[in-house]
Amino acid sequence: MSEEKHELKRSLGLLDATSLVAGSMIGSGIFLVTAAMARDIGSAAWILVIWLVTGLLTMSAALSYGELAGMMPNAGGQYVYIQRAYGKLISFLYGWTVFTVIQTGTIAAVAVAFANYTAVFFPILENKILTIGEGFSFTNKQVLAMFIIALLTFINTKGIRSGKIIQVVFTSAKLIALFALITLGIYIGFHTNTFADNFANMWEAKKTVLEENGTLTITKLSGIALLGAMGATIINSLFSSDAWNNVTFIAGEIKDPKKNIPRSLFLGTLIVTIIYILANIAYLALLPLNGTPDGTVVQNGIMFASQDRVGAAAASAIVGNVGVLVMAALIMVSTFGCNIGLILSGGRLFYAMAKDGLFFKQAGELNNYDVPAKALWVQCLWACFLCLTGRYGDLLAYATFASLLFYILTIGGLFILRKKEPDAERPYKAFGYPFVPILYIIITGLICIDLLIYDTRNTGLGLIIVVLGIPVYYLFMKKKE
Repeated sequence: MSEEKHELKRSLGLLDATSLVAGSMIGSGIFLVTAAMARDIGSAAWILVIWLVTGLLTMSAALSYGELAGMMPNAGGQYVYIQRAYGKLISFLYGWTVFTVIQTGTIAAVAVAFANYTAVFFPILENKILTIGEGFSFTNKQVLAMFIIALLTFINTKGIRSGKIIQVVFTSAKLIALFALITLGIYIGFHTNTFADNFANMWEAKKTVLEENGTLTITKLSGIALLGAMGATIINSLFSSDAWNNVTFIAGEIKDPKKNIPRSLFLGTLIVTIIYILANIAYLALLPLNGTPDGTVVQNGIMFASQDRVGAAAASAIVGNVGVLVMAALIMVSTFGCNIGLILSGGRLFYAMAKDGLFFKQAGELNNYDVPAKALWVQCLWACFLCLTGRYGDLLAYATFASLLFYILTIGGLFILRKKEPDAERPYKAFGYPFVPILYIIITGLICIDLLIYDTRNTGLGLIIVVLGIPVYYLFMKKKE
């Protein structure tokens, strides 16, 4: 009697794929990063411009990926696109960076964000279990974060249907809650003078630094200094809008992928871009942009919102002190739903690498539910380790530069494949080709140059992580031979 053959099942429709795009993008970032952007740039108009540019960049990249997805509707997505354009070494370095930092680091960070906001309801989670010196502490929050990662991994091993149901439900819930926050925020805020005050000198940019002695140092920005500050702070909004490409990892399980992946990429990124811009308008309608530390919610403003929790401060302005609890619950829903999609999709990338002999062999196997369970558990273990170390935040910062480079490389692959394979089937062609992809490459390239200048340490460490993958690649190739 022959063994039953297991293969990936195409069971996800357009709604599921769009839900994965939007759900993976919306985590906790939109509720936090505007505070750092306010300190970095200090201008209501420039903050909205940065969010708009982020949205346009994300959408233009998604539209370019649509062509690649139509050509290669296979599990692994971006890894497969890079391999076809540049070869196995570069695609492995992408997969290596995704595994060591980008995907697992994001999963860890989102899980810890979930635990942080759960602690609002259950303060016992703040208790430390173990402390070693001043550099390491292990808390109940980390235990909860690892438990959530393991739970969502277990759910995903029980079949694509289990994961997609939770993904759709939680994405729908957080979209509804976000629309409620935006609608109420704009309605209430526009009945005050806050929005008008924030836009009184809307193009006047300044950097605000809180010194150790409690004083504020304010530096006016213009010309090259302004462009440099914008290029550095746009990383906040770019990472809040990241993970949209995760849907390409599960191409092997999407119905009619040649049509549905490009459509889901466009719809998902468009929805999130609109939500993010409207959320920031709501913040600016409810809270003063400038503020002082250690004051009331209003006195702190967006710039010095407690622990950068701009979303919680905005909710407090709408419903009073209970707003903190409302926002904590919303972020718990948001991060839980975000991680179910990140975990689901990441395993498929490592499955594709294993099939090429460039990852642990067992990760290329499917279980009785036709999902790469072992790849999911390897991902789970590393993500939990990052939770344990507490260094996932640093790793994410290091990977920022490398992640942007791989986006540039992937979209550059459009031009290479158009030349190498002019007759290849292209059910969907990149919108605005060649102008939109070229514009994305130029703008993102300038951001990378800006990061090299203004954040040399993290960009350098990001490159080191990528380069460390080279000897690992040759070890896998030697083993394969």
